[in-house]
Amino acid sequence: MMNPNKRSIIILIADDDAEDRMLVKDALEESRLNNHIEFVENGEELMDYLNNRGKFNDKDKYPTPGLILLDLNMPKKDGREALKEIKSQDQLRMIPVVVLTTSKAEEDILRTYDLGVSSFITKPVTFGSLVDVMKTLSKYWFEIVELPKP
Repeated sequence: MMNPNKRSIIILIADDDAEDRMLVKDALEESRLNNHIEFVENGEELMDYLNNRGKFNDKDKYPTPGLILLDLNMPKKDGREALKEIKSQDQLRMIPVVVLTTSKAEEDILRTYDLGVSSFITKPVTFGSLVDVMKTLSKYWFEIVELPKP
């Protein structure tokens, strides 16, 4: 049962693959998550969203997310660069960032933890597995963990 005192946390998903975005959204819905989900398609958009720049300048419409799901391999600015930038900004560094990527490269795992990522998850191959991962992820981040207030 969901804790009624938990506020709805916005999940910001940065992924350039439209199919992956759809799958993650479906998996989150399948795991009965009531959180509001926002999508950005590359690291530049992610940083614009987080800093309320450009088309994301309305802070009420694009509030600070409580969790970022980050793909590493994106155009313009990849997830590694965006992560480094997020963790270097005082007003953003508290936001938990979970890498959700196809990469299994040991150097990506080491480097992203070194940059301050909260968790590193390799994207599951099947939709069923993705739903399981999203259920576990949402239970952990939205029912178990205490997050800082935005």
